Amino acid sequence: MLKINNLIVSIDGKTILNDINFIFEKGKTYAIMGPNGSGKSTLAYSLMGHPAYKISNSKSQISNDNTIVLNGEDITAMEPHARAQAGMFLSFQTPLALSGVKVYQLLQLAMHGKKDPLKIRNEAKAYAKELGISEELLNRPLNEGASGGERKKMEVLQAAVLGKSLLIFDEVDTGVDVDALKSISKFLIKYKKDKTYIVITHYNRILHYLKPDHVLVMVEGKIVKVGGPELAKTIEDEGYEAFT
Repeated sequence: MLKINNLIVSIDGKTILNDINFIFEKGKTYAIMGPNGSGKSTLAYSLMGHPAYKISNSKSQISNDNTIVLNGEDITAMEPHARAQAGMFLSFQTPLALSGVKVYQLLQLAMHGKKDPLKIRNEAKAYAKELGISEELLNRPLNEGASGGERKKMEVLQAAVLGKSLLIFDEVDTGVDVDALKSISKFLIKYKKDKTYIVITHYNRILHYLKPDHVLVMVEGKIVKVGGPELAKTIEDEGYEAFT
């Protein structure tokens, strides 16, 4: 599904990710945890192709150095929109309001005519009902007047309509109350099918519901530990001190 080879990433000349190697398999759920500033969001933005994050060359000059391969295709040099078309989705950690643009319009633009506008509207309405998003909020400009939890639900709704194969959720549980967390988790489980989830989080609470196949711990730009769901419980009980 997604293979990362010797990934080294810098921003403003400072190296943030140092030699990341990992394979995310199809149909599995992965949690990425780590202290603030450990490189979790940098990894997400780098995978999505954010232009501020520069992929560097290592000294070894191995032929497969610094590559990101999605479904067998090297996407390292692709623009963000091309990566999205190849099957990748990244939610915003802090979703912004988009004045004058409704979610229906945004989704139609993102689909590039691959899905009928009426179908998009019907799907969005159905998903909104399941997530507890009001019809009134759905008809406003995107996220206008929405709470933090409502904005996170709207990110999940967009992911469902777009139907990508690899979905990266960057702190989808932050600023979300217990009821909203349950709704989001239940929804993600229901529509997972053969999709791959990468969930970036500081907390174990969403993982109680999603039950990841693997938990990755990042510290200082490196993956320092990989384990099962029990690793998240250890972090919840003991913190990151054992990994630093």
